[in-house]
Amino acid sequence: MNTLPLYISLVFGITLLASIFLFYKAAHSSKIVLTILISWIIIQSIVSITGFYASENTLPPRFAFLLMPPLLLILLLFISKKGKLFIDGLDLKWLTLLHIIRIPVELVLLWLFMNKGIPELMTFEGRNFDIISGISAPIVYYFAFLKEQKNIRLLLAWNFICLALVINIAINAVLSLPTKFQQFAFDQPNLALLHFPFTLLPSVLVPIVVFSHLASVRQLLCNKKAI
Repeated sequence: MNTLPLYISLVFGITLLASIFLFYKAAHSSKIVLTILISWIIIQSIVSITGFYASENTLPPRFAFLLMPPLLLILLLFISKKGKLFIDGLDLKWLTLLHIIRIPVELVLLWLFMNKGIPELMTFEGRNFDIISGISAPIVYYFAFLKEQKNIRLLLAWNFICLALVINIAINAVLSLPTKFQQFAFDQPNLALLHFPFTLLPSVLVPIVVFSHLASVRQLLCNKKAI
């Protein structure tokens, strides 16, 4: 992959820090949560810098090691008693505001496409409509939390729609990787997400976004006093 302009990595790094801060606030400033996040970022950064994920056509695809550990952790949280208690104790307001980070993420993806790092289908000029989630997050926050009448139905609908949007781009991104399972973008595959620091998008940012939606939905469905 060609050398990228420095501003792309800088904006991505700031976005990553913002996501950590917002989730840290949602977890009521839990030092355990912060430690887990930072440790996972350090581990994935070191592995990425070695070029481990840049190896193509391996079985199983090495990209799976970016996604599977956080997804398994999310599953564990939802099936364990302590995990459910943790989820139900998260601050729904911060979980909603957190999705603002999807605006700079979409800008980074656009810049990566312009520098031949990812295919166009992964941007809002292609099949990725996830920027809608980021733009709508403060609007939904206002109508759901700052108005006199709390709007649980609005929050539920918004979380389901935005969860579908992030899953959509995640599937397209995985199927655009230069692996044996590639289905899209053969002329310009998804290369950037196999290199540091952008490996932290699928390994950190996407799991945080997905978990925030799932946790919000659980609170809204199981706890009528969630907001």
